[in-house]
Amino acid sequence: MPPLPGAEMVHTPVQLYRYLLRCCKKLPTPVMQQHYRHAVRQGYNSHADEDDPHRIRQIIQRAIQDADWILGKYKQE
Repeated sequence: MPPLPGAEMVHTPVQLYRYLLRCCKKLPTPVMQQHYRHAVRQGYNSHADEDDPHRIRQIIQRAIQDADWILGKYKQE
């Protein structure tokens, strides 16, 4: 499944955070949306002190892949 529109524009942690919150809005139920919003917030806070640009790019790429997988999983149900 290709990334959602806007994924190619994500280059900074703040852009990633906003992208992931927009992805949460596409989930089918409010409970799921709240759960994943919380997970996004926790992930953002846990990596807030990361300063290695290569590692930041890895985190962004993996987070986009994970978001696509989650959205694809719930879209199939």
